[in-house]
Amino acid sequence: MFNRVLIANRGEIACRVIRTCQRLGVETVAVYSDADADALHVRMADVAIRLGAAPVADSYLRGDLIVAAALKAGAQAIHPGYGFLSENPDFVDSVTAAGLVFIGPSADAIRKMGLKDAAKALMASAGVPVVPGYLGADQDAHVLATEAEKIGYPVLIKAVAGGGGKGMRLVEAAGNFAEALESAKAEARTAFGNADVLIEKYVQRPRHIEVQVFGDGTDAVHLFERDCSLQRRHQKVIEEAPAPGMTDAVRQAMGDAAVKAARAIGYAGAGTIEFIVDASAGLRVDGFYFMEMNTRLQVEHPVTEAITGVDLVEWQLRVASGETLPLRQDQLAITGHAIEARLYAEDVPAGFLPATGTLSHLAFPPDARIDSGVETGSEISPWYDPMIAKVTVHGANRVTAFAAMAAALRHTEVAGTVTNLGFLQRLMAEPEFIAGQMDTGLIGRQASLCAPAEADAARVAVAALTASGLDRHALWQGFALWQPVVQRVTLALGEESVEVTLTATDAGFDARVGNRTVILRRDAQGWQADGERMPKAMRHGAAVTVFGRDPLAFTLPDPLARGGQGMGGDAVLAPMPGLVAQVVVAVGQQVATGDRMVVLEAMKMEHVLRAPRDGTVEAVLVAQGDQVKAGVALVTLILPQD
Repeated sequence: MFNRVLIANRGEIACRVIRTCQRLGVETVAVYSDADADALHVRMADVAIRLGAAPVADSYLRGDLIVAAALKAGAQAIHPGYGFLSENPDFVDSVTAAGLVFIGPSADAIRKMGLKDAAKALMASAGVPVVPGYLGADQDAHVLATEAEKIGYPVLIKAVAGGGGKGMRLVEAAGNFAEALESAKAEARTAFGNADVLIEKYVQRPRHIEVQVFGDGTDAVHLFERDCSLQRRHQKVIEEAPAPGMTDAVRQAMGDAAVKAARAIGYAGAGTIEFIVDASAGLRVDGFYFMEMNTRLQVEHPVTEAITGVDLVEWQLRVASGETLPLRQDQLAITGHAIEARLYAEDVPAGFLPATGTLSHLAFPPDARIDSGVETGSEISPWYDPMIAKVTVHGANRVTAFAAMAAALRHTEVAGTVTNLGFLQRLMAEPEFIAGQMDTGLIGRQASLCAPAEADAARVAVAALTASGLDRHALWQGFALWQPVVQRVTLALGEESVEVTLTATDAGFDARVGNRTVILRRDAQGWQADGERMPKAMRHGAAVTVFGRDPLAFTLPDPLARGGQGMGGDAVLAPMPGLVAQVVVAVGQQVATGDRMVVLEAMKMEHVLRAPRDGTVEAVLVAQGDQVKAGVALVTLILPQD
C-alpha cells in the first residue's frame, strides 16, 4: 500500500478519497486553486499545494504542475478523482514518466475508450451490442446531415470525446440539424479540445443503465448495475441500484457484456460501462446497447458501495499498488436498495441555470451518507461545478429506500443560494419514478417538477415572523404603550411580493397574509401555524429560508431602494457569471425572437442566450473571451429597422 497519495481534484470527490486514505493510514496531498485556498479538501489533507489561479486551465488542468506537486510532496501515486484529468491519457503518461503510479487504468485503455466512435467499433468487434449510427471520420456538415437522414430521426449528435452531456444534442427533425450540429461542435471544442461528433439513433423510451466494472489488468468483475435514467440536460439527477424491473437474465447478460468490454482492453481499476436500454417493452436481453465507457470512478459510485459493501476507492488503491482483485465474481452480491440524489446550486425554474452564493447555513440528517466538499460558510463560485452534495440512502428494499430518501431531503437545510432541493423532493413523489417506469425523458415531460415553489400563507407567515426577529425574544409577550405589538414585513419570492402584518397575542401572533389570518403559536418543538407543525426557518442577511417540504427562499426588499423597469426586453443580460465563448451577432443586424445572440460558458456548460424580442442590434458590449458578471448587459436592441 502507498504511504502518500496526491489527489488531483477538488470538492466532494477529493474529500471522499481522503476519507478512505485516512481509514487506511495513507497520507494525502491536496492541490488547490486560488478560489479553493480555504476549501474543505485543502483542510482535510495532510499537505496542500497551490496550483494557480481560479480558471481550470491555470490550475486543475495543469498536469505539469500536478506532477511537480506530487514529486515535491513525496507522494508515490496520484488519484485523479473524476473530471478534469481523470480520463486524459497524456496526463497518465506524464505521471508514469515521472516514476509515479496513476491510480486508474493505463493510458492505452483510456485512449481505446476515450473516443466514442472508436470505442463503439471496438465493442462491436468484441461482441458487445451497440446502437446503430455513424462513426465515420468525415466531419463535413453535409455528410453528417446525410448520415442522420439514413439513420432516421430523431437522432443524437454526440461529441466523440464527450461526457457529462457536453457536446450532445437531440435532433428531432432535419430542419434543426444544422444549428444543433454547430452548437454541439462548439461546446465539444471548448470542453474537450476536439469538435468531432458521431451520430446515433435516438431510442424513443430510453433508460440509462450502467454497470460498474473493476479490473486488475488481468481479470475483471462487475459490481452490478445502476439506473441513471432521471436526467436533465443529459446530466444525471438521481441514481439507484439495483435497477428497477431488472431480471436475473438481463442482469447476467448486461454484466457479462460489461466484463467482456473491460477484458477486451486489459482494464485496471474502476470503470463504468454505460448502456442505453429500450424500455418500450420492459427490460430484455436483446434490448440494451453499449453507449460509452467511463474509464474512472463515477459520481454515483456510492449507491454501488451501499448495495455491495465494497469501498471502491480502497479497491483502487489496492489494485494500483499491485494487488489482484479483492473479490471474485461469485463473492459479490446485492444487499438491499440504494438511492443517490445530487444536490446542486441551480435555479430550476430558470432552466437549471447554475447559481452562486455563500452557504450561510448547510445541514444534513445524520442517517444519510453525505458526500460533500462544502460546509457552512463555503462559497459556490462560478469557476466550478455547482454541486453542493450527494445524498445517499440505503434500505432493505426500494420502498424503504424511497421513504429514507424522502425523509433525508426533507431534513436537508441549505441557505445562501438557490438549489434544486425542492425539485429533488418532487421527483421522489413522482408516480412514474415510484413505479419504476421512468425513462430519460421523464423530467422533460413533467413541467410541474420544475415549477417555482408555491408560497402558502402558513409558510409566508413563518417567514415574516423570522424576518421580523420577534420570534427570538419575549417582546411579543408584552405590550408597548398599552397597545399590542404590531409589525409589518414585506417579503419577495421571485418577482412576487407580499406584505404580512404580525400582531402579538398572549399566546403568539396573528399573521395577516393577504385576506387570510394565520394563527401562529409556539411550543417546545417550535412554531405551529393554524395547528400545523411548521418547518424550521432562518434569516441570513436580507433573505429568509423556510426549510422542509419544497423549501422557500424569500428576500427582504430594501424600502429605501428605488424601483425601476430595468432594461426589460431591450437587452440580453448574463444570467450568471461566466466567460463569453461566442458572440453570434453584430451591430446593425436584425434579429427575431429566439435568435442566438451570445454563447456564455459557465460552470462547465455552454448556455445559448437568445433575443428576447424582434429588433435590431444596437450595441455589442462584450467580446469573445470576456469574463462577465451576472446581470451585465451583453447586447442591446432597438426596434426593428425598415
